[in-house]
Amino acid sequence: MTHKSVAPVVLVLGGTGFIGRHVVSALQARGCAVVIGSRTPERHRQRFVARGWREVRMERLLHPRDWYPLLEGCDAVVNCIGILRPRGRETYDRVHHLGPAALAVACGERGPRVIHVSALGLDAAVRSRFLRSKHDGETALRASNSDWHIVRPSLLDGEGGFGARWIRRVARWPVHPLPRGATGKLAVLDVRDLGEAIANLVLDPTPARREHELGGLHARTLGEHFEALRALHSSVPARRVPLPDTATRVFAHVCDLLHFTPLSFGHWELLRHDNCPRENHLPALLGRAPRQIGWVDATQAPAALAEGSFA
Repeated sequence: MTHKSVAPVVLVLGGTGFIGRHVVSALQARGCAVVIGSRTPERHRQRFVARGWREVRMERLLHPRDWYPLLEGCDAVVNCIGILRPRGRETYDRVHHLGPAALAVACGERGPRVIHVSALGLDAAVRSRFLRSKHDGETALRASNSDWHIVRPSLLDGEGGFGARWIRRVARWPVHPLPRGATGKLAVLDVRDLGEAIANLVLDPTPARREHELGGLHARTLGEHFEALRALHSSVPARRVPLPDTATRVFAHVCDLLHFTPLSFGHWELLRHDNCPRENHLPALLGRAPRQIGWVDATQAPAALAEGSFA
């Protein structure tokens, strides 16, 4: 994206979702004119302020020309669209791979910078269709002639997230059920920091790199993350109950089948490996240290802290 003296117009795909709403807020705080792309614009108009709205159904936008009218007048596009589980025509391949591939080609032809929100851990040997589709989407972006950038955050914490809400709830329990195989480290970051980092990347006229791995201040296992969150509310450590990996895997498949809880087979695969940046680009994109998530030392936490102070 070339540097402009006037406020750039940015299309945020999935701008009403967990990540997207924070990207929208950060862009607007920096003076950008934001257009929100949503499956159901009419449903959200009363709750979000935006320069404009465009109906976006990623599973139908599989050819570059499908994107031309949506890109009209935009200087950059941020793709925050993702699905936890497929539903009807919304398949992993369409939403995470084919749609973003067509978008990248269209941006190469029409000029907008495209910033694609992906995930860490895609280079591991995985079998999940969720993760493979994310990997294929990244490959398609790299093959395009667009001004593309890939952002890969670790696990996100913050208000309004389906997974973050579940993790916060479980962290308060006096008993923490944890899969034995969930030994991978997570660099949990605040979703507000992710929004700010993406906004700064949109506005940077000459980014130093195209691929950005982002994480928070601490590398913790899922169990340690639970402890850090629980310590914000209680000085009494939770009791850990190890769960067999086979049972966890079966339960993850059941959750996928029933669309229940944020646990999926893809996330189970991720928990078995480290999910931390090899080089954390978040401080550089923010120009400051990331926000703290949870209590730094759970063994020294106060007996009680203010309700809801998770970050």
